[in-house]
Amino acid sequence: KRHDLSRNLVRVWVQKYETGAFDDDAAAADTIQAYEARIAALERLVGRQALELEFLKGALRNGPPPRSGPMSVITGPAASLSPRDAG
Repeated sequence: KRHDLSRNLVRVWVQKYETGAFDDDAAAADTIQAYEARIAALERLVGRQALELEFLKGALRNGPPPRSGPMSVITGPAASLSPRDAG
């Protein structure tokens, strides 16, 4: 089977390889691959956060009505200490 690569093109490639011209291309390819991996990780994180937001919005819509008094997003309503608990 005959390939249509010119011998001159192969010589140019060999020259570029010998002078290290392809090293920059390899480094650029590695950088692009690292960026693509980072982008994919960030896209997964954004997707998880979007799902969490939708879940929490649904919980707020469908949950019990809020109680009066100060509330923390993390711990819920503030605890009131009775005289028995304070001692």
